[in-house]
Amino acid sequence: MRLGNYILFEKKQTDAEILEMLGGGVETSAGVQVSPDSALRVPAVAAAVRTISEAAACLRIGVVSIAADGTETPQPSNDVHKLLNGDVNDWTSGFELVRQLMVDALCRDPGGLAWVNRSSDNRILEIVRYAPGIIGCEYAPDGSGRPVTYRINGRPTPPSDIIHLKGTFDKSAVTLAREAIGIAVVMQKHAARLFGKGARPGGVIQMLKGLGDEGAKRMLKGWKAALEGAENAGKTGVLWDGATWQQMTLNSVDAQFQQLWLFIIQDLARCFNIPAVVIGEMSRATWSNSAEMQRLFLMLCLEPWLKAIEASFTRALFPKSAANDNERFAVRIERDDFSKVDLAVLATAINSLVASRVLNPNEGRDWIRMPKGPAELDKFANPNTGASQPGTPPNPSPKPDPEDEERDAA
Repeated sequence: MRLGNYILFEKKQTDAEILEMLGGGVETSAGVQVSPDSALRVPAVAAAVRTISEAAACLRIGVVSIAADGTETPQPSNDVHKLLNGDVNDWTSGFELVRQLMVDALCRDPGGLAWVNRSSDNRILEIVRYAPGIIGCEYAPDGSGRPVTYRINGRPTPPSDIIHLKGTFDKSAVTLAREAIGIAVVMQKHAARLFGKGARPGGVIQMLKGLGDEGAKRMLKGWKAALEGAENAGKTGVLWDGATWQQMTLNSVDAQFQQLWLFIIQDLARCFNIPAVVIGEMSRATWSNSAEMQRLFLMLCLEPWLKAIEASFTRALFPKSAANDNERFAVRIERDDFSKVDLAVLATAINSLVASRVLNPNEGRDWIRMPKGPAELDKFANPNTGASQPGTPPNPSPKPDPEDEERDAA
């Protein structure tokens, strides 16, 4: 907005975002401030963010063309495909781009933002992810959620040049889990104080006669020097003048500390919609349910994020226009890489699909990134039966019996 010779800027950040930019965070009911940076110091939060972001970035990403009937054909020669599978700029790889955008979307309300740099002839030259706060978004005032324009350091940028990966509720998982994270921070500090004092609670020294202020200070100083601290744990204390040591018992909070710690880990896992076993909480893990939890992680947690990545990349890298109405392209992430963690499962799947003639052997080889084999492996045939194996000549027709020919002639 311009007023005379002055330009007035509207406030675009919320109070929470301004606090995060200043290095602080919003105070929780537990009495501690939680920001994206401080939240990542909680091991359970860091494990959840790292697991989700790196799992998404490890999958193979590519470009497909979409025909009128919806058939999708991989386009490995497309320039965008080559960019995403190589370096998106001089200092960032495609893997690092996806991973960092996921981290931003999980930790910050504005989401993951990156700028698509195009040439004068509309070719994509590079993709740059800026530090949080550099790219801002202005939405339509009608409440539709439509981005009107983006600003990079105050410079207007059209939405078609921005990759914008947002969270489910227009809030990051860290923001929604701020209270639970605050409890985890308080518990970490409590554990540090508890175990920093020789792994024991405090006690009192009872005296039969008074010592005075100076005498009490000297006794406490000598007691701490001799017995306090992890390196002095287990040593024998000596008291005099009839003094006795009274051990303080654990209160209910300290006695149930481990159970409370496990509960907060499970609660943080729920905040990220991730099974607790995936972030290392193995108290109830077995061989069977661990595999099931891995499957649930892929289906309920990672798959929605993969859909969001595909949509945000497609909108920015292949914007809709009259020039490309007849040729549609999209970014796709291959879920087949999930099975490549277990070679036995992958081999069984490929063998079943080839035997049922859903895939040919060369397509199966491509799954495990092996070079293409001979041309006969392009045929759809069941290798488990001799009659349908590639290269097998057709069965010759039976020769007519001479007696049958004479009988027919007669």
